[in-house]
Amino acid sequence: MSHPQDLGLRAQARAVADGSLDAGELLDATLERLAERDGELNSTPVVFAEEARAMLAAAPDGPLRGVPLTLKDMFTTPWRGAHSGTSRELLPPGASGVFERLREAGAVIAGVAQQHELGMGTTGRASVWGPARNPHDLERCAGGSSGGSGSAVAAHLIAGSIGSDSGGSSRIPAAYCGVVGLKTTWGSVPRAGYTGGVSTFSAAGAFGRDAADTRLLAEVLTARELPAGDGAGLRCGVVREPFWDDLDPEVEARCREAVEAAGWEVVELELDRVELAGAAAASRLAPELLAGLDLSILPELDPATRALTQFALLTPAVRMVRADRVRAHLRREIARAFERADVLAWPTSPAPPPRVDAPVVELPSGTALADPPNLRQATLANLTGVPGISVPVGEAGGLPAGLQLLAPWGEEARLLDAAEHLDATLGSDPNVASPPAPGAQSSTHPG
Repeated sequence: MSHPQDLGLRAQARAVADGSLDAGELLDATLERLAERDGELNSTPVVFAEEARAMLAAAPDGPLRGVPLTLKDMFTTPWRGAHSGTSRELLPPGASGVFERLREAGAVIAGVAQQHELGMGTTGRASVWGPARNPHDLERCAGGSSGGSGSAVAAHLIAGSIGSDSGGSSRIPAAYCGVVGLKTTWGSVPRAGYTGGVSTFSAAGAFGRDAADTRLLAEVLTARELPAGDGAGLRCGVVREPFWDDLDPEVEARCREAVEAAGWEVVELELDRVELAGAAAASRLAPELLAGLDLSILPELDPATRALTQFALLTPAVRMVRADRVRAHLRREIARAFERADVLAWPTSPAPPPRVDAPVVELPSGTALADPPNLRQATLANLTGVPGISVPVGEAGGLPAGLQLLAPWGEEARLLDAAEHLDATLGSDPNVASPPAPGAQSSTHPG
């Protein structure tokens, strides 16, 4: 018999609901797999064994009854505050809005998903717990900031995980790890008990092994039905500059082939001043996330995080105003784009996941730190608030590559239709067994 964690999220929920899988046995199997296989992956540094059993005992009938999930460290639970990958409790314990929606759906929170420190990075290599590693190659980054979510779902340690996305933080780890990662529409999910709640960029994210599993999580997070439709007959907007420029050749090829295989009508588009999106986001994103931060934490941070923090604290007001003007302009531009296209598509990340010990990528323009080109690809969705998703589309250099799709405000259902169509076209199966992470070791996680 296959291991219960080799079932996808919907399969687990169905099996628990029809009695073919005991929820207690599923939880025990999940906790055992985390202990046996997480090891060097470092995806789930805090495990909630007793709290999860208590949740299961009180779980109501709902679409996720008895299904174990992990929750990013930016969200509070009644028994643990949010630390955002640092040594400090940045928000006190309490039932965050996301936790409440998961509890009402009958889900069980099995542990904390690892994240990049303060959410200020796209690699996942900086954290109080050390780097989150990629199950496809332990020397590679899992992505950030929700790297633990992507890594655990890809490694079949958990069937679904809740992350967040302030500048690609769900989509980039999904692309790096070869799973589906959704950024919800800004404001569609409760923001209480969330360290990103102060941000006009941050939105809750959902991770699944395929788009249909991710749809189920998104319905729970947004507390509304996202009925499946036909994703085959969509108009796909392609913005060549800058999103299809300066890419790893294999990443570009996999993404181009996926769009061609989908059979969508391709609409060539231009977005005026979209090349300013990354700079505008960088000018505003970090200062928002740092609002209210106790600055005595600075000496404890990773040097790169500390440098970014200090830079953000020195951001002049005039730069914020200019960023807001760019943002307003791009909101108008993307609204016009969606008059001609149903979804927009470009590579999630311009290159395969970088090494943990050297977080740089090789692009036609040369060697670059991973963060700036990742933000170039990701931040339009955060600036405009629209939903976005990353869908795995094969391998580049033996590592996963992801295609990013955006849809209009509130149109998660359309976005997921497109993603499910890609899954069907490219042959995704969330229930295919996954081997242990290479070199993974048993580990004991602190509570």
